[in-house]
Amino acid sequence: MISSLPFVRRQVRNLGVSLLFVMVASGLWYWQEQDVRDRLSWMGVTTWDEPGLTNFHRVLRNEGVLIGWSDVRVNPLWVSYRLHRVDDARIGSRPDFRRDWRTLWPVMPDSYFGSGYDRGHLAPNYAIARVHGAEAQRDTFLMSNVSPQRPDLNRRLWQRLEEVVIDHFVPRFGAVQVITGPVFSTDFLANVFNRVGLVEVPQAFYKIVVVPGERPKALAFLMPQTVQGNEPLDRFLVSIDEIEARTGLDFFPLLPDNVENVLEGSIRSEGWALDKVARLPSRY
Repeated sequence: MISSLPFVRRQVRNLGVSLLFVMVASGLWYWQEQDVRDRLSWMGVTTWDEPGLTNFHRVLRNEGVLIGWSDVRVNPLWVSYRLHRVDDARIGSRPDFRRDWRTLWPVMPDSYFGSGYDRGHLAPNYAIARVHGAEAQRDTFLMSNVSPQRPDLNRRLWQRLEEVVIDHFVPRFGAVQVITGPVFSTDFLANVFNRVGLVEVPQAFYKIVVVPGERPKALAFLMPQTVQGNEPLDRFLVSIDEIEARTGLDFFPLLPDNVENVLEGSIRSEGWALDKVARLPSRY
């Protein structure tokens, strides 16, 4: 019995060293992850207003992009990225869509075939490639960055808005923060079978564009799946508060209340020159 004590002590000591190593490594990983998240978001990473089954999500980090992924909706609830001016606008060839192994349910590149829905990018291929490079562009083709969109929305109105953000807002302001995502039916049970394979079909999509600073400004758009595609962009302006009410999410949670009330509570399009670009045609 006595002879076994040194062995037990060695085992306890080894276990203690292992636990210390795990704690230090986990702390370093968390610090690095938090640092990256802070650099990819403005005024905090999007969270839920009140915890619930349909707005709970995991944060997936890609090159240049954060994704709030829901394993219940089998959709990104939000996608956050920053865009800024760049001198070299060359981008690589268009990659192929790929499954994201981090999602609980498998969503394959061919999951949408024959459904009548496009594989709608949320973090846009062109803008992300232009600002964040080839690896980031490849990540935009992960199926975790995709949501079902009707062709007239995806190929026309949504594409026009993406183009205005990178070609007009970014040069005008120098840098913008974008958060975008789907809006679902408020009756989850009624929408259970409204799916493309495993992926729930949204009713609409939102995009929030913010110019950071001491006196930030923002535009928010809410576009239903039923659009024709040739509508003016300014027809779909809403307040950020409306999007939060429709999604149950809390954007920019670190904003002081006095700034949040002004930024999120009303529609303020002054200074954006939106009227000059709201009716630009789509490429398709």
